[in-house]
Amino acid sequence: MTLRALHKNNIMNTVVVARDGAEALDYLFARGSYADRDAADLPQLVLLDLNLPKIGGVEVLRQIRAEERLKLLPVVILTSSKEDRDLLAGYTVGANSYVVKPVDFVEFSEAVRQLGLYWLILNQRAPAVHASNG
Repeated sequence: MTLRALHKNNIMNTVVVARDGAEALDYLFARGSYADRDAADLPQLVLLDLNLPKIGGVEVLRQIRAEERLKLLPVVILTSSKEDRDLLAGYTVGANSYVVKPVDFVEFSEAVRQLGLYWLILNQRAPAVHASNG
């Protein structure tokens, strides 16, 4: 549904879809089936669902924030949960934003459009963090 909404709103950035938390981490850390990927080539934005198979979204975010070169990577939690405990967990671990997915596709499409406009066009990214040699 997210891919349809991005396309409908003419947001044509390259999108990599990870089907579970383990695959998301493999992609971001350039390991496993993504070992040949340039680890320095980071996405502009991570849209993260909390309810991922294998490794949940909060744990994925925890591992992202524990890695020096990923600490400043923008991560938006895009989930169906409105639970206070999920909101608190997401922000505590380091989410940049928390968006509850509207059920209606038109509303969802508008939410994705606004996310794309802000995070991919208006937001200024932090400079890349490089591992120190000292």
